[in-house]
Amino acid sequence: MLDAKLFRSELGDTAARLKHTRNYQLDVERLELLEQQRKDIQVRTETLQADRNARSKVIGQAKAKGEDIGPLVAEVDELNVQLDVAKRELAEVQDELHAIISGVPNLPDETVPVGADEDDNQEISRWGDCRNFDFEPKDHVDVANKFTNGMNFDQGAKLAGARFVVLQGQIARLHRALAQFMLDLHTSEHGYTEAYVPYLVNHDTLFGTGQLPKFGEDLFHVKGATETEVALSLIPTAEVPLTNLWRDEIAEESQLPLKYAAHTPCFRSEAGSHGRDTRGLIRQHQFDKVELVWLARPEESMDALEALTGHAEKVLQLLELPYRKMLLCTGDMGFGAAKTYDLEVWLPSQQKYREISSCSNMVDFQARRMQARFRRQGAKKPELLHTLNGSGLAVGRTLVAILENFQQQDGSVTIPAALQPYLGGKASLSPYE
Repeated sequence: MLDAKLFRSELGDTAARLKHTRNYQLDVERLELLEQQRKDIQVRTETLQADRNARSKVIGQAKAKGEDIGPLVAEVDELNVQLDVAKRELAEVQDELHAIISGVPNLPDETVPVGADEDDNQEISRWGDCRNFDFEPKDHVDVANKFTNGMNFDQGAKLAGARFVVLQGQIARLHRALAQFMLDLHTSEHGYTEAYVPYLVNHDTLFGTGQLPKFGEDLFHVKGATETEVALSLIPTAEVPLTNLWRDEIAEESQLPLKYAAHTPCFRSEAGSHGRDTRGLIRQHQFDKVELVWLARPEESMDALEALTGHAEKVLQLLELPYRKMLLCTGDMGFGAAKTYDLEVWLPSQQKYREISSCSNMVDFQARRMQARFRRQGAKKPELLHTLNGSGLAVGRTLVAILENFQQQDGSVTIPAALQPYLGGKASLSPYE
């Protein structure tokens, strides 16, 4: 969330920036009213507390003299009632202010282009040559269907419903190999610590990274067996548990940057995506990702974003997959991001680039929600960390890209050299094996 000071001392400028960059209409009138109420109740609360303390002192003096303290006690009791009412009113106002502020998106970095939607994103670079086929390339579903039960959406629907799939045989093995390859690369060459994290998290965790309260409909929620059990939700990405490892914690400066990688399934309801990418693996309710998370010093976070994005690019390069790097405009960025790069891989069947990784610097937006902080060497007061995350990569979409870009006319799929050790040295997969 944004610093509350922006809504007190820079409300007009903050509202203007949000409108210009995010097309977000801040309720300035309501915020001004609530802030004035907060100040008034705060003054009243402090006055009542001071009056009560003064009268309590008088009671002590009167009691010592043997005087009747009944009337004084009654006055203090009445002040306590008024004080309780004031405290409740203050809490209600503060809760409403917090609810409004926690629903405001992050302010984009100055280097982010102002735009309305994906049409205003800026292409930064391209890597690799798109293959010229001497036959009509099939999409990944048709390629996988050459393999017995390789990619079965009917089985997924029978077991769970639409937007689920069952992978078997060589296609399942290829999917597993991709995840292992990515993890090994990031941990052995890019300096990440591998983590295994819960797939179910509590609502404090989801608030910390910004999924709640605003995006609750995008999640799958699990109801507890009893009313006293904590409500949990399936993770939409490993960013959520990895970043929250440092919720309410203080890191030492010498520990930074903290870098984590995790391979997890991800669960998304895909609310609002009805009719989009209904065929194949592009948009599923359950999919796998290898997620990368950084926690860094504020002055290093933009350089960290370039490094993190480069780590995701390295996966694509080693897999020999053509892609382009896009700088997202203000209107296409996620709720908590200050700056985002998308990596888009080439899909021959669609004759277009499709997102396979999104890498973002959240600056202190998530850290403020989580109170994730660090202490500089020699300093007494801790500071908010900067948090970053990115896909390194989305495993299912990488599988799609491999099947489509390396398909052969006879139905086999060539395996990039970097991936062959994870498939027993095989240079290709054949549906006839």
